[in-house]
Amino acid sequence: MQPARIESEFPAPSYRGNQREALSEIRRAFEAGNDVVLVRAPTGSGKSLLARAICGAARTPEEAEPKQATGAYYTTPQVSQLDDVATEPLLSDLQIIRGKGNYTCILPGEENTKVNRAPCVRERGYDCAVKHRCPYFSDRAIASNRAIAAMTLAYFMHTAGSEVFRRRDVCVIDEAHGLAEWAEMYATIDLGPRTVPMWDDLSVPEIDSLSRAARYADSLSQTCARRKDDLLAREKLTPDEAAERDRLQELVSELDWFVKDYRDPESPTTWAIDQAADRSLSIKPMNPERYLSHTVWERANRFALLSATILDKEAFCRGVGLDPDRVALVDVGHTFPVENRPLFDVAQGKMTYDERDETLPRIARVLVRIMAKHEDEKGIVHAHSYAIQERLADLLADFGVGDRVRTHDREDRDAALEAWKTSDGQDVFLAVKMEEALDLEGDLARWQVLCKAPYLNTNDSRVAHRLERGQWAWYHRAALRTVIQACGRVVRSPEDYGATYLADSSLLDLFERTRGEMPPWFDAQVQRMRSPDLPPFEASTGSRGDPPTRSRTDRTTRTATESTPSTRSNHPLSDVWGDG
Repeated sequence: MQPARIESEFPAPSYRGNQREALSEIRRAFEAGNDVVLVRAPTGSGKSLLARAICGAARTPEEAEPKQATGAYYTTPQVSQLDDVATEPLLSDLQIIRGKGNYTCILPGEENTKVNRAPCVRERGYDCAVKHRCPYFSDRAIASNRAIAAMTLAYFMHTAGSEVFRRRDVCVIDEAHGLAEWAEMYATIDLGPRTVPMWDDLSVPEIDSLSRAARYADSLSQTCARRKDDLLAREKLTPDEAAERDRLQELVSELDWFVKDYRDPESPTTWAIDQAADRSLSIKPMNPERYLSHTVWERANRFALLSATILDKEAFCRGVGLDPDRVALVDVGHTFPVENRPLFDVAQGKMTYDERDETLPRIARVLVRIMAKHEDEKGIVHAHSYAIQERLADLLADFGVGDRVRTHDREDRDAALEAWKTSDGQDVFLAVKMEEALDLEGDLARWQVLCKAPYLNTNDSRVAHRLERGQWAWYHRAALRTVIQACGRVVRSPEDYGATYLADSSLLDLFERTRGEMPPWFDAQVQRMRSPDLPPFEASTGSRGDPPTRSRTDRTTRTATESTPSTRSNHPLSDVWGDG
């Protein structure tokens, strides 16, 4: 790596905000010999442009000795972040590669077939006459030879050990704050009707210990291997059979890895298991350091990890398996006026499971008042779960403002979001798990409400395991991180402005518990928090004259019919947590 090149590789014609100072500090951190630099930069800092400058400092083939790594990787967990990179002219030299399922075959008669189900993966010995023009293999070949290859973190991890995407000199990970959680999620083995092709034919025992889980995983691996070998022996497969073969190969690899790791007395990995009432099973690694070592840390010589919410350097390093002594933290100040991003205390009580029934009607009433204050402006309500979303939508309909409310479900979340964003007027979007990677600049949203402190689900075995060991600081830190991410959704530039209303009193408790871990620019927001001046509550028949009550079915139908197709994939964490 050539850190001295970082500033000159900045792709924009001029600097904005603190970008010049940030690049200078990043350069000095690498020149001091650090292997990893954490860049804590708030929303609107232009992190993607900073990332491009760092990538540009990677060793070039002309500067390299034989067998030395060259070039750079840019990767992010967020599909939407990669989409933004793809449309940014200043980042046009980042060559994007996506998974096979994002590309369509170009063979005659196969135009609606994804590349991962095309004849080349269905027929033994198939010689594709147009492979050189295949959109996937073409993008892969270009990305593997370009100085900067850009991909999602999922694809990056999946290609660990690949002969195509080998070790490079530099790797930049954008939105890196959840790296440990993402690694745990990718390494989790889910066994159930959606993930095991022959699930309905299996006899699944009650798994009450890790040793029993290992025995069952060993047996299941052999069953999957026999079925996989049967499919591999066939000359030609249907698209569904090809999908089954690929999934079985993944399952065998995952199960064998778990069994081997569990039975290795020197393995540092701790495992946890969850089994549902239908006997479906999740086998989860508690500490992803070993997984990250292979899939991330062995992939490059130097790393830059960018995020607004890397809250505690030491804790972050412990969670991802880094030596803090080889890691530097660069703090980038916020350039958005604090008065443009106010926090308002409208807490109506706690939203814990036991107290939710009492608190939610009060939140609905204050939301009616907020909607009246912003009668000509669009807003978003972070409902945290589908159960809260549905109850809140029903209450708002009962209060006569249902005509302004839009909802979504797990299947249409992206299409419903895009339909709301492109709509005119004053509609309010009740969102679930959209606290991150959502750009609502300008009139797309002038206000938002956080209905519930976004604590992780304590019924999850990983969360319970950590809390049993007293890791409450980690628990509160994870919630604060999501709150800070959420607060950045509606203010996206120094000239932008938007209000954030906090409706769960647990959010105020969270701020008190974590005050010492807040970035200074967010602490300034909390210090200025106050109660808003809202109109009095008044139930009505709706500003458009709609009846005061409309069923959830009617609202869902409206959302679906107004939706537009979206090319974005669902957020990978959309449904990780339940409605707890």
